[in-house]
Amino acid sequence: MNEDDVDLTAFRPPSRTQPCELYLISPQQVGGAFPDRLTAALSGGPVAAFQLRVKDLDPHELARLAEPLQRICADADVAFIVNDSVSLAKRLGADGVHLGQSDGEIREARAILGPAVQIGRTCHDSRHLAMEAGEAGADYVAFGAFYETTTKPSDYRPEPALLSWWSSLFEIPCVAIGGITPANAAPLIAGGADFVAVCQAVWGADDPGGEVAKFEALFAA
Repeated sequence: MNEDDVDLTAFRPPSRTQPCELYLISPQQVGGAFPDRLTAALSGGPVAAFQLRVKDLDPHELARLAEPLQRICADADVAFIVNDSVSLAKRLGADGVHLGQSDGEIREARAILGPAVQIGRTCHDSRHLAMEAGEAGADYVAFGAFYETTTKPSDYRPEPALLSWWSSLFEIPCVAIGGITPANAAPLIAGGADFVAVCQAVWGADDPGGEVAKFEALFAA
């Protein structure tokens, strides 16, 4: 499939009116004082979503750690997204799940989680993968990494033009991810990202709420 033969009737016409929003991704360590740091981050301005992304941890322990974070997100009206695991998303009653290319099929996840749960798909730098995800019923597609990142190193380096292409054709939201900071986010926002996903830029700071506020100022500009 390519952009010339995709079934455009699978998508609604574009009608973007909302500004870009922030999509927070958790650090690896979410125990201890992290719930307080999450609360502080969410105090910095509106956040659309928080993704729990913790690798190589027992599912029962991860579910235990997730509970206070999910409550904090619910109280702040922030979507709580689980990375990779459809089973954990179902167990927690999460608002959504984010699937990498090797994390299963979107249609299968939809059958398990139901129509109301948000399903996102990693699409790297590929128009082909993004269109496939849209036709399979993804609620958003994620492109990246746009910049160097230590959170999830990637050989993919899309250009902001990919966001512009997607947003000009499809209403399904797109997320820009990978090494994004307040200093380098502007081209992605201008390019058409509906969300920018950040991790280290917020959690690596002493004042996570202050970093969130910097992003919010960019979105409002």
